[in-house]
Amino acid sequence: MTSQKRWSADQIPDQSGRVFVVTGANSGLGLATTRALARRGARVILAVRDEEKGRRAVADLTAELPGARLEVRRLELSDMESVRMFADRLKSDGVRPDVLVNNAGVMAPPRTLTGQGVEVQFAANHLGHFALTGLLLGRMAEGKDPRVVTVTSANHRQAKIFFDDLTGEQKYSPMGYYNQSKLANAVFGWELHRRLTAAGSPVRSILAHPGYTSTNLQTSAPVGMVKLLFGRLLVPLAQSPDQGALPQLYAATAPDVRGGELFGPDGTGELRGAPKRVQLAPRAADPETGSRLWQLSEPLTGVRFALPAAA
Repeated sequence: MTSQKRWSADQIPDQSGRVFVVTGANSGLGLATTRALARRGARVILAVRDEEKGRRAVADLTAELPGARLEVRRLELSDMESVRMFADRLKSDGVRPDVLVNNAGVMAPPRTLTGQGVEVQFAANHLGHFALTGLLLGRMAEGKDPRVVTVTSANHRQAKIFFDDLTGEQKYSPMGYYNQSKLANAVFGWELHRRLTAAGSPVRSILAHPGYTSTNLQTSAPVGMVKLLFGRLLVPLAQSPDQGALPQLYAATAPDVRGGELFGPDGTGELRGAPKRVQLAPRAADPETGSRLWQLSEPLTGVRFALPAAA
């Protein structure tokens, strides 16, 4: 196995001719991912909730990287109509992504339901990416080294999916339901890998987690002790977004990546460092859980994948 011990963004292969869609691309990990990809010649679609912030990010990036191929498109992941419109417009404009980076996330807000009555972290972090992947997958299969990279968290190892209380009506915990959404990301990424393999698809499903990285994820939604802890007290221990983005960049671009793998930092506790292959929680690879989550997600999103279930 090729060692990723000293791997950095400077080692990303030339990405000229490849099209990337990066969700949450105007800040944090998404912005760092976009910058690194653009530097290596990729065309990047910045899928963002706030188009004005997206345009400001593009202006800053093009000042830094003249000639960068960047485009802003609106995507509200917690709104299935917005997800469908985003995918439809890519198709009508003739855009065929080679790589989808399911990066955007919401962390530990007060209990909030979407217009469809879904808990917002589960909707934005999991269901939106599930739907987006399903809507883009057919065109991606024709792409150049096509990959779906789904960003989870080391927290997926201590999480559970509250199948009997998905909305938190009975007992809501901001971090508990954030962790649920991150486990759902991991379960989805692995189950997608199983189904792509069973279908003989050229698309690879890969997982990544950033360790502990300082981004606005810790400050934009959390309240109370969660915001104090992650937004202030632990910040000196966090790595930069450029460093935290390395596992997902490795998953998206390195030639030796295999479907179903999880990449995270190589430091103590996988909190920081260079990307390496790390262990997926056994519950994330449980086929029964994967099938149950899939069967739940399709009706909630209205998106069905044209893939057979894995044996």
